[in-house]
Amino acid sequence: MRMMLLGPPGSGKGTQAEYLIDRYRIPHVATGDMLRAAVREGTELGNRAKAIMDRGELVPDDLVIGMLMQRLANEDAEEGFILDGFPRNTAQARALDAQLEDRGLGHVVALEVPERELTKRMLGRGRSDDTEETVRNRLTVYHDMTVPLFEYYEKAGILRRIDGFQSIEDVAASIVSALESTG
Repeated sequence: MRMMLLGPPGSGKGTQAEYLIDRYRIPHVATGDMLRAAVREGTELGNRAKAIMDRGELVPDDLVIGMLMQRLANEDAEEGFILDGFPRNTAQARALDAQLEDRGLGHVVALEVPERELTKRMLGRGRSDDTEETVRNRLTVYHDMTVPLFEYYEKAGILRRIDGFQSIEDVAASIVSALESTG
C-alpha cells in the first residue's frame, strides 16, 4: 500500500501514521525527519541540504525527491509506505509521480479539521514555536500551497477525504474503511 497523508498542521497526521504503520507494517516516511537525519549523519545529501538550510532557504525539490527516492528504495518500503510532508504542492506532486512511475501513490488520505480546532490543537501542544502568529502563518501557507493537491489527487481518483474532527480511534477506523473499500 503506497499512500500519502495530507492535511494541515495539527490535523493528526503523525498520530494516524503511527496507527497505520502498526496495521499495515509499512514505513512512515516523513521528509522533514529525513532531512534532519541526513544533516545529523553528514551524508552527501545532508551536507548539501544543510548548506541550503543554513542560508535560510528551502531545500530544492530535486534534492528532497532524491532523498525520498533513496529511502523508498529500501527493502522495508517494497510493500508500501506512508508519505508525510511531501509533496506540498502540485509541482512537487508531478515530480514525485514522474519518479515513482508505475509504483505511484495508490491512496491520498486527506484529514479535514475545522481551522478553529487546528488552532486550538497547535496552541495546546506547548511548543515554543506554536504562537498564534506562527499558527496563522502555517495555515495560510498550507491553504495557499497545499490545498491545490486536493484537486490534483481527486482528478487522479486516489483522494480519500476523512473527517479529522472525530476521536483518534474513529479517525483511524474511517481511514481503514476508506482504504480497504477502494483496494
